Amino acid sequence: MNKKERLLPFVLTLSIVIADQLIKFWISANIPQNTIGSHLFGGDFLRIIHVRNNAIAFSMGSGLPDFVRMILFIMVPLVLIGFLLFYVIRSNEFTPYQRWLIAGAAGGGLGNLTDRIFRSSWVIDYIDVKFYGLFGMERFPTFNLADSSIVVCGILLILTFIYSLRGKNE
Repeated sequence: MNKKERLLPFVLTLSIVIADQLIKFWISANIPQNTIGSHLFGGDFLRIIHVRNNAIAFSMGSGLPDFVRMILFIMVPLVLIGFLLFYVIRSNEFTPYQRWLIAGAAGGGLGNLTDRIFRSSWVIDYIDVKFYGLFGMERFPTFNLADSSIVVCGILLILTFIYSLRGKNE
């Protein structure tokens, strides 16, 4: 695999970071914090809301001291993403599809890291989905494009690893 083929998926990384930051800029400029915007879809199934989250998924870690949150939510992910990207670029172990999925997940991670670095350690979340009481939640925790990219690409990446392991064992 040549250098261009190794680096091309990172166009997706950059695209996700840019789209994520543009949406968050628009949300910040047009919807006051902790307010539901006038953008409702499917009744109240999908709402656009401006929320700031100083923790990680499902508000885990919100009670931690600022210094600990900075280490756990900025420094550790930055090092891990940097190492992962370096490894993916140098390695021949990944399929082109897996490289695109890793690039998509990295874009989501970098989108949220950009928030944490430039927005006083919090991330703007804005997608609010009705959950109809599943798992005791009327609404799913608010999330953003970066979160979606991490989750979707991460799940698909895990499935590709499981599929490739299954194929090797048959």
